[in-house]
Amino acid sequence: MTENTDVVVIGGGYAGVMAANRLTQRAGVTVTLINPRPTFVHRVRLHQLVGGSDDAVVDYRDVLAEGVRLVVDTVTRIDADGRGVTLAAGGTVRYDYLIYAVGSGSAGPSVPGVAEFAYPIATLEDAQRLRPVLDAAPPTAPVTVVGAGPTGIETAAELAEAGRTVTLVCGGVLGPYLHTRGRRSVARRLAELGVTVIDGSDAKVTVVTRDAVRLGDGRELPSAVTVWTAGFGVPDLAARSGLTTDALGRLLTDETLTSVDDARIVAAGDSAAPSDLPLRMSCQAAMPQGARAADTVLSRIAGEQPENLHQSFYAQCISLGRRAGLFQLANRSDVAVGFHIGDGLGARFKEVACKAIHKHLADEAHKPGSYSLHRMSGGVAKRRQLLRAKRAEAPAAADRAA
Repeated sequence: MTENTDVVVIGGGYAGVMAANRLTQRAGVTVTLINPRPTFVHRVRLHQLVGGSDDAVVDYRDVLAEGVRLVVDTVTRIDADGRGVTLAAGGTVRYDYLIYAVGSGSAGPSVPGVAEFAYPIATLEDAQRLRPVLDAAPPTAPVTVVGAGPTGIETAAELAEAGRTVTLVCGGVLGPYLHTRGRRSVARRLAELGVTVIDGSDAKVTVVTRDAVRLGDGRELPSAVTVWTAGFGVPDLAARSGLTTDALGRLLTDETLTSVDDARIVAAGDSAAPSDLPLRMSCQAAMPQGARAADTVLSRIAGEQPENLHQSFYAQCISLGRRAGLFQLANRSDVAVGFHIGDGLGARFKEVACKAIHKHLADEAHKPGSYSLHRMSGGVAKRRQLLRAKRAEAPAAADRAA
């Protein structure tokens, strides 16, 4: 008689759902997905929720395999020695293997006034809190978006296209990831929408008040609503549970995504730090990592050696309102290149990418094991180079400390 294996997945985002679906391909594996919400959050559409063009949620029945048990609750502690997780509502769920995919959110507010007067949009609840605030503000009220990564750019464009008066404070350069040509395309579109872009070394927010934003050079910008998209943080569950993490709190793993502390704990997505060299926060990284994490668990169940991480990047998509966008091409080492697709065609590429995410998850739910993008070899050489450099740096750092 084949022994049953219980696998618990913490986190029902892109990485967690992909992992849970994929695990159902093996008979004798019971999969439990624990998530604090009863619906799947399509996170790449949260700026659309704020702008009013999408609700950014999907029914789990559309993306989750029927064989996965969904528990709507929050994990408060992982007991690695006892192989169980404690739930906020009470009780413990036992596991033979655990996949840690708790995702990410905003960084803890370090700028005075942010916690009291600014609105993050990193989670569904954040975006849902912001929406009525914007609806209640007069149409001509000044809105300031802080942070010029993809989320900041998309939010600024979405609100400006809806008729809002928007200022985008970059805190540095507009779209740091973008190639110069792609950045010019984004700047041109934002200008067409009437967005005031404040960039450069002095474009850092030092204080947020109820009705203004103060910059490092002393300028004070009127702001009836301040949207905060700067910074990155992860839940502290791993650290609170006594597991080894990186400086930001991501679970530290080897190249098979296995925790450095416990071979029965595997991580994926934004909350994973493979070899202390975490990948770019994106669904483009999360879904392949979810598949890789599931494959690692399935290999261990079968008594086989798991494969190392293969991560290929090829682009970054940014929506610039509903009628324009940017498809910034990159090489497989995740470095932006000069070629990009913009304007209306860029918007169509972005929409195709958003719909493809849903399709990948749904396809894996209906046919577990069919997803294969995590097996692409692109980027492996660059990652090996980074790993060699990191290993060479470790003895040198130890010598300096001595």
